[in-house]
Amino acid sequence: MGLPNFRPGRLWLDQWRWRVGSRDWFPLVLLLALLVLLVLLILFVQSARAQAERERAVRCLALNVYHEARGESRAGQLAVAQITLNRVASPRFPDDVCAVVFEKRWDRLRGRYVAAFSWTELSPDTDRSSRAWRQSLAVAREALAGAGDPRLEGALFYHARHIRPSWARHKQLVARIGRHRFYR
Repeated sequence: MGLPNFRPGRLWLDQWRWRVGSRDWFPLVLLLALLVLLVLLILFVQSARAQAERERAVRCLALNVYHEARGESRAGQLAVAQITLNRVASPRFPDDVCAVVFEKRWDRLRGRYVAAFSWTELSPDTDRSSRAWRQSLAVAREALAGAGDPRLEGALFYHARHIRPSWARHKQLVARIGRHRFYR
């Protein structure tokens, strides 16, 4: 014997109509609304963190450009920024812009930790109201957006033209830009 007027899902539908009519649905809707709000809050916090991290990366990269290449042309400044970002992308270096800029490694010859960028050991002043600082910020943002010199792809090292470091003999020179030489 079969049930009269039985259709799959019919009992569920009847139950739903009963709950809506008796307001038993209110806690469910409230719970769903709270879950939606929680998800939106999490997304907002993540977005704010990502924006703060990006601004931190811009500041660190701009500091490196400012102290390493502030007297250079825009191309020279962009090249220094690109080397820094190449290091971030390399497994041989930290994966954070600020960590790369302020990295120190043990130098057994000197018997101490030595900074990758010498200005970080000196703690020089940065005139944040200067045109050079504004230019460094613009170059940092441009570099983080992907601008760069194709010759420097994969290059991880550079030095000022007037310096002759011993490590440079073992590297491949890929470009001379302004007063710097760049190596892979």
